[in-house]
Amino acid sequence: MDLTSDKSRTLGLVQTALLGAIIFLLAFTPSLGYIPLGVINATIIHVPVIIGSLILGPKRGAVLGFLFGLTSMIMATTSPALTSFIFSPFMSAGVTPLGPLWSLIICFIPRILVGIVPWYVYQALKGAFKGKKGTDSIALFISGVAGSMTNTILVMGLIYVLFGHAYADAIGISYSALFAAIMSVIAVNGVLEAIVAGILSGAIVKALRLVFKGGN
Repeated sequence: MDLTSDKSRTLGLVQTALLGAIIFLLAFTPSLGYIPLGVINATIIHVPVIIGSLILGPKRGAVLGFLFGLTSMIMATTSPALTSFIFSPFMSAGVTPLGPLWSLIICFIPRILVGIVPWYVYQALKGAFKGKKGTDSIALFISGVAGSMTNTILVMGLIYVLFGHAYADAIGISYSALFAAIMSVIAVNGVLEAIVAGILSGAIVKALRLVFKGGN
């Protein structure tokens, strides 16, 4: 029996469970994980997903991303708003013929990718920097930004493609103005969320590495 491998696997499961618990805590604490901004919510729930990706790898990161998507679906279903049909298949059944399917795609695919993209971005940057001093913090920051922007761009882009007319009606604008509205969300909210995610995920990953190293 490989005790080292078993210990590492158990530690990974515990870390995944802890990050999953943080995701649910953020999601269901009012105005903490999902911050209402009118017709949209800003979020920091992607931060533990990004951290999980960078520390635990893309497979466990994808699991955490799935949990992120699950919280979106639960919140959209149990606390409905004008645009809840985007994330809840139970709210979108009458919006378009394939509404429930589109909701599941928007709810889960971008969030799962948030748990995958940072890992590969970080690995690519490590290879590009080739161990140059002081570049690890930059790589972590960029990876966090990439993970956050993956969520924002894919969610808003899929809203435009799959629910464009219904979303425009829900927020009270014409469909012709929707593209500009979505681009403004990406440029303002998306960029701010990405900067916060890059700073937080980089700092926390570095701190956790020291903790885990000290515990070995």
